[in-house]
Amino acid sequence: MQQTTDTILMIRPVNFRMNEQTAVNNYFQEDLDIKNAEINAKAQEEFDAFVDKLRAVGINVIVEQDDKLMDTPDSIFPNNWVSFHSNGDVAKYPMFAENRRRERRDEVFIRLEDEGFRIENIIDYTSAEHEGIFLEGTGSILMDRVNGKAYCALSPRADEDLFIEFCEDFEYTPVIFTANQTVNGKRMPIYHTNVMMCLAENFAVICLDSIDDKKERKNVVKHLKQDGKEIISITEAQMHQFAGNMLQLRGDNNQRYLVMSEAAHKSLTPSQIANIEKHCPILSSSLDTIETCGGGSARCMMAEVFLPRI
Repeated sequence: MQQTTDTILMIRPVNFRMNEQTAVNNYFQEDLDIKNAEINAKAQEEFDAFVDKLRAVGINVIVEQDDKLMDTPDSIFPNNWVSFHSNGDVAKYPMFAENRRRERRDEVFIRLEDEGFRIENIIDYTSAEHEGIFLEGTGSILMDRVNGKAYCALSPRADEDLFIEFCEDFEYTPVIFTANQTVNGKRMPIYHTNVMMCLAENFAVICLDSIDDKKERKNVVKHLKQDGKEIISITEAQMHQFAGNMLQLRGDNNQRYLVMSEAAHKSLTPSQIANIEKHCPILSSSLDTIETCGGGSARCMMAEVFLPRI
């Protein structure tokens, strides 16, 4: 069992813009005063440059084109609707925004099989949408695959009961907490766990300040320390620059990289960078348009592929 993969799925956008349906509880999104076509063109440029950087270090990036007819402004963030597991299981997740549900496309699975991966079972949680219950993939769930634990910050997009059901199905021990950010002077739930926390093989980058409940914070720290992870703490301000939205991947010669946006990289202090670079180099790319309009960053754009090879 490995925590990191060398293969990711990414979806190249064709209709990227600010999604009004997700903006209601994603406080990271902002409106840009430029035309949607221009926003999409900028997002495509950022996407292509990012893919080139990943491939240059030997990360296997499978790029699937978005379908224009679907009108899916957030398709660039596939990690919210699907996860791929080493036993050949695929999970499909219920999503909060109605227009995001159209992102779930079975042709993606055919593409992965064409690329030489084996899919055994599809575990489909999407019927929970009928009850208004959501769990948005590896946006909501951070899996410690090696230690069999899954971390989840509860929010309107991460339901506790469904998360526990996922943990039972995939044999993870649940670590549940709430994480908040200050919005107009009020503490509001952070929409996805993966914007405040990143789990790498030997360390975790986490905004502990966002976990207001001391007992919950202590419990998260206890689990991370128990599993020998160095805790690299970030501030709420750094979290807003997407410093929690990172993913560790493997490239050529099994070299690990911590992948993040340029904004996240620039927000880190020299000592935080040194702490990360003790473990692996940082790979960063400019994702300004995607972050501003989409309210998501590097981690959200990458769906890890752990499937077995045919």
